[in-house]
Formats: sequence, structure tokens, C-alpha cells
Amino acid sequence: MVAELGKRFPLIPLVAEEDSAFVRSNNLVEPVLNAVLDKSSFGENPWTAGEVLEAIDRGGPEGFAFGAQPATYWVLDPIDGTKGFVKGNPALYVVGLALVVDGEVVLGVMGCPNWKNDISNKSTSEVQEEKSSPPGSGIIMVAHTGCGTWTKRLSSVVNSTAKIPYSWTRCFVDGSCIVEEARFSITDSDVWESFPLSSLFSSTTNADSIDECEILHVKSCCGSLSKYIMVASGVVSLHMQRVKVHKIIKAWDHAVGVICVHEAGGKVTDWKGDELNLAADEVGRRNIYPSGGILVTNSTLHNRLVEMISSSSSTVSR
Repeated sequence: MVAELGKRFPLIPLVAEEDSAFVRSNNLVEPVLNAVLDKSSFGENPWTAGEVLEAIDRGGPEGFAFGAQPATYWVLDPIDGTKGFVKGNPALYVVGLALVVDGEVVLGVMGCPNWKNDISNKSTSEVQEEKSSPPGSGIIMVAHTGCGTWTKRLSSVVNSTAKIPYSWTRCFVDGSCIVEEARFSITDSDVWESFPLSSLFSSTTNADSIDECEILHVKSCCGSLSKYIMVASGVVSLHMQRVKVHKIIKAWDHAVGVICVHEAGGKVTDWKGDELNLAADEVGRRNIYPSGGILVTNSTLHNRLVEMISSSSSTVSR
């Protein structure tokens, strides 16, 4: 993907999670080159190892310096949800790419190979955690400013022929308007008790037995972008992520998710209700600094949740 972007859009900078240091240090240059050559559409002018490494380094921290002026650039996360991907289990890892123009995400595409075909039961309390994916699983999700958010089976994209009709499905966030009836998602490494709302509600993963002052926590694994897919497709009502003292929030974990949720009718802000500032890191555009954390919702619940977080913020565990 990085190589193709460099060929097709040589003047647009790239911000990405990886550079070539890992490839070089682990003697992976040849396997990576072979993979690129196998997938590349430039058969008459094959890539060299140096060109591939240079292309990967375009997205690294030394690849480009932006400055304070507005910019157009790509944001790429080659594997969001690395823990599940490395283990080889059917976790919801995602490949995500976004185009940012003057601080606004205008285009986004996410691919989630392990997204099951039948994830449509929105009352479930667990989404694909350690379960096998059937043949034909996986989705691709795309969004463009003003054009909505759409999904298609990943298998139909990969195996597309002239005889297979296009079958894109438009995505919408869910319609929950009462906090107590919403389906919550939180970061996998967190516990509910570390969030402000835990002072108001306890949580359960049992959709069939929800008591008063208890909310439904929908579990999934592993990365942030899978949670954006879940909100944009209405599987959950909202996702919450809190800022941690020793961990910087990265742009590639959120940029593409932001436009997919927005175009599906949702809203993404920090815990104070302010939009995420993708240009806060003026030089690298790699880090974002949301106040308190990130709140991804179906929009209807958003303002109410910001108020509740604010009134309960003294209970946040840091």
C-alpha cells in the first residue's frame, strides 16, 4: 500500500506507524520486496529493494516535516490491533488509510479481514472474541465527505469480476437516545471502573440481564479502529477511550475512524466536546492530544455523555 501511494501520489506526504527500521533489523527486506512485487501493478518497472524501503520510510518520523501551515497528507495504520494479528487469532485487526486536507479528514477506507458476515445482532454482548470466521468473511468500509459511509464484503472486492454486481451497503449509527439503553465499548486494556461514568453505572456483558443503573459493555478485540467500525455500523452506540499518563494517542489510530463515524451520522470529540485536532503535533502530525480522552458516539447521545463525563470526572483513575 505504501509503495502504491508513493507511485500514484508522489507529492502527498504520508504519516504512518511504521518505518523500514524493523524490516531491516529483522532481515525481512527480501520477503517484503517479494510481497510488493507480487501485488504491484507496475509489472514493466519492477520495484527494487531500495525503492521499497524508501517508500516505507516516507511514513516514518523522519519522512516529512510539516510545520504550522495547513497540509494535505495521508495517514496510514498498516495493522491496527497488532496483538490479535500477531497471535494469529480471529481478532478484529484493521488496515486503515485516511486523507487529511487542511486539518479535516475527507476520505477514509478501512479493511477488517476477520469481520464476520453475520455480525448484525446488535444485542450481543460479545463481538467475535476468539471465534472462528466463516469463509467469505471480512469487510471493507469507505467514507467520503458528504457521501456517507459504505461497506462491502471484503471477499467480493478481492474476487470481484464483471459478473459480480456491486453490493455496497450504506452504514448508519444506531438510534439509541437513552444512555442506560446504549451499548458501550471501551479500550481493551481498560476496565470500566477507570472511566468517569462508572460512578453512575456499573457494567455487564450479559445482554439478557441488565439491572437498574447498569449498562451493557460489548467486548471486542483488539484495536481502536475496530471500535470505530462498530459505532459506524451500529453494532455499538458509543466507544470511550481515556488518555493515559504514559501513552501518547496516535493519529493513525483514529483519523480514518473519525470520517467513517461522521459520515454514518455519528460524532467524535474529546471528553470536553471539542473536535480532535489532527494538527496539534505541528511538525510530525503523528500525535493528538484530546482532553481527558476520546468519545465516539451515535451523535444523539453525545452532548449528554459529555455533560455526564464532566460532572463525574473526579472519579477517573489515572
